[in-house]
Amino acid sequence: MAGVDIGVAVPVWLAEDDLGCIICQGLLAWPVTLPCGHSFCRDCLKGLWGAGRPCSCPTCREGSAQRLELRKNTLLQDLADKYRRAVGELQGGPGPPRSPAPSPPPARRAAPQEAFSGGLDLSLDSPRLGTSNTPEGKLRDILRDLEEIQKKLRENFTGKELLEEQRQVKLPDTSSSSSCPVPDQSDPPLKRTSQWAISPTFDLRSLSSSLEVSENCQTVTVSHFPQLYPWSHERFATCQVLCSQAFSSGKTYWEVDTQDCSHWAIGVASWGMSRDQILGRTRDSWCIEWKGTRQLSAWHMVKETVLGSDRPRVVGIWLDLERGKLAFYSVANEEKLLYECPVSASSPLHPAFWLYGLQPGNSLTIRPTKV
Repeated sequence: MAGVDIGVAVPVWLAEDDLGCIICQGLLAWPVTLPCGHSFCRDCLKGLWGAGRPCSCPTCREGSAQRLELRKNTLLQDLADKYRRAVGELQGGPGPPRSPAPSPPPARRAAPQEAFSGGLDLSLDSPRLGTSNTPEGKLRDILRDLEEIQKKLRENFTGKELLEEQRQVKLPDTSSSSSCPVPDQSDPPLKRTSQWAISPTFDLRSLSSSLEVSENCQTVTVSHFPQLYPWSHERFATCQVLCSQAFSSGKTYWEVDTQDCSHWAIGVASWGMSRDQILGRTRDSWCIEWKGTRQLSAWHMVKETVLGSDRPRVVGIWLDLERGKLAFYSVANEEKLLYECPVSASSPLHPAFWLYGLQPGNSLTIRPTKV
């Protein structure tokens, strides 16, 4: 077989989570795309919408009064098929199964010279290709097809973001949810000290083009016009942003003023959270969310826990990684525990924010903690 031309490199930065379904946590099989732009396995959606549940998107909860016709997204199907084929060629097997099946949590989004799960390098200068049994021409075709489809997906995501700027996120009145558990009142009141209190700052690399931040990077605002930030795979496709600070151990506390925002979600997420997913809808993110319809909820892994109808004006976030616990407090006047849940820090966690509803001028502010 002719040797591979190591002077040519085709960067493919797609990771498995780019082709994943958040319902089954597996690769997309018979993918369908909802009007909001999010994609899932057809059978996963049918199962989720069964038993009379509302037809709403598991990611953003945009709903429809009528049952939607689920049509195959042939572009995504083609991309998934080529993904399986390329992995099979490199690993000497058939690749990941076509049918949806549970899989381990997706790895971080691959860098430009990495590809797929496991960090495989699929650029043409990869030394792995020199020992592969794959014919050179066949592999070049696979890589060329992948890059071509990846460019189309990037264009689709850009168009979806511009469309989102022109409409409100529709929130269905009903949602698959559980009742609020009674907080553990045996916990002592939160004692905030200078040892634990921080004032994190927003990370501009993750900032959605629908948002802008203040000079001190502690107030984030829904912009009146899309911002012309450089394109980056680190940037969120929806109105979200992470903070620069990351925590993998110890105790940390910060506060967020929500009074100037009608729809918001506040919590924590790993840096590897997929940039086209929503806070609280993934394995590596947790949040509480105010819908603007007199409902406060907690979210994790697409599961909603309704907390009540009182809106917290200032939210205190307590992250105790020594005990593996995340807690949210209302601290505007007197301290009140809103919700607590277990968290795992397999990857460092960042403060995370979502300003949805796309109301220009809506803002969230990280305020100095009163010690």
